[in-house]
Amino acid sequence: MESSIYTGEAAAAVQNLRLKFPGECDFIFKDFSFSVERGEKLLLLGPSGCGKSTLLQVLAGVIPGVVEVPMKCSGQIIPPSRGILFQDPDTQFCMPYVDEELAFVLENRNVPREEMLPRMREALRQVGLDFNEIHVLIDSLSQGMKQRLALASILLLDPDVLLLDEPSALLDPEGRRQIWQAVRQIAGQRTLIIVEHRIEELLELGLVDRVALIGPSGQLLGQGAPAELFSRCRKEIEAYGIWHPGVWEGRNRPEMTGRRTDAAPLIELSEFQGFRQGKEVIRAERAALFPGDFVAVTGPNGAGKSSLLLSLIGLLPSKGEYTLCGQRISGSGSRKRRVRFAADRIGFVFQNPEFQFVENEVIKEIAFSMIEAGVPADEACRRAEKALYEFGLAGLGQRHPYQLSLGQKRRLSVAGAAVMDKPVLLLDEPTFGQDAVNTFAILRFCQELRRKGIAIIMVTHEEKIAETAATRRWEVRNGVLTDYGTGEYHAEPLTGAVIPEGRQEDAERVTV
Repeated sequence: MESSIYTGEAAAAVQNLRLKFPGECDFIFKDFSFSVERGEKLLLLGPSGCGKSTLLQVLAGVIPGVVEVPMKCSGQIIPPSRGILFQDPDTQFCMPYVDEELAFVLENRNVPREEMLPRMREALRQVGLDFNEIHVLIDSLSQGMKQRLALASILLLDPDVLLLDEPSALLDPEGRRQIWQAVRQIAGQRTLIIVEHRIEELLELGLVDRVALIGPSGQLLGQGAPAELFSRCRKEIEAYGIWHPGVWEGRNRPEMTGRRTDAAPLIELSEFQGFRQGKEVIRAERAALFPGDFVAVTGPNGAGKSSLLLSLIGLLPSKGEYTLCGQRISGSGSRKRRVRFAADRIGFVFQNPEFQFVENEVIKEIAFSMIEAGVPADEACRRAEKALYEFGLAGLGQRHPYQLSLGQKRRLSVAGAAVMDKPVLLLDEPTFGQDAVNTFAILRFCQELRRKGIAIIMVTHEEKIAETAATRRWEVRNGVLTDYGTGEYHAEPLTGAVIPEGRQEDAERVTV
């Protein structure tokens, strides 16, 4: 390997990398060289789909060692002691229970049995997980709790190099602070390579020495200390819609006028309960959703936000009064019929986008629900092509959904649900893994749906969305829905520039 591109002793490096996915014409990386020095704390920053996660996997040796992706390079340094945290925590686990998952790590390190439990509890404490009994089914945890558990297992590896792929994406604000404090606590002389969109806490803690900015075509746009890089590359950062300090500044909720008195609610709940494995996980004494509402559902991880959405669509059993589009569906008919009735009127986007993919091509995935609903194939194809452009997926129509980045998968799942124009749209963390321009594009699209009278319920940990885009807020804590909008229901279209503008082509693509 030529040593001229390395300044100091490299912990991980690749030189003259060429990589592309099978069947694709364009390279993800072409003649790309990159290195990270021992003990360095590096942030990889760039727009969604630019190859950040792919680069992380190359530096870790996952590609091509575990995942067979065609690549060539003239040289590579893979850290002998490394731990990688994937974007999707469900892909990380080997065992069904929390204690078994953590014990699996320690067994592979030959840790004596009597030392295991104290080490496991300390790792869980570091990431903000507090279990009275740690023999807990992993599937019973929220996605945010799973993300913390995955990080705890990485900490138990005690690696020299930590490669973290969006470790805070699914966490509430307090959870994000805990995660980064835990990472700083154990960082020491370790090398950190971090992919992250939400960077406020990282920068506040001073955890990052260097930022490397990657452009949409896999090119290295610049690198340097955070403050210097953000100043020098501000035009590129803004042009490509990359998260940066101050991106939300000056964005306030527009004036809302008028109260909808003539419209019946789309959803009414009274003494409503949702259950998992016979245990109540969400309760709403009363709540109502009206046409044109955009409700942000906030609350800590594990509080019951996703369970609320799953109960409304019928994927979790429920009790109590539930009226949907004027028809009482709680306690009426078989559960299968209730689920079908809800599915015909509610668009749903899972927290994990892979849960809803059924086709082997992106374009077919978007068109699937329309064709199932009887939309002619040519019309479904036309609308699907339009959605590709609107959701930043142009040129990816023939790619397999699993070959997309996490942010692209998320946009695909939103596109597949939104094209149906059902009266109600339920979105579970649709903006996680998104760069700024695609987050704002999704929000602008939601505003267009509101103007059509569609009501949206969005689970989010992004406080700025609740403050600047939503018309109302529901808060879920300890399995109880509270603060659910006793004031006026606003039905007028939003006015003013609510959502920050990205690139010009992105502003155009979300005009529906």
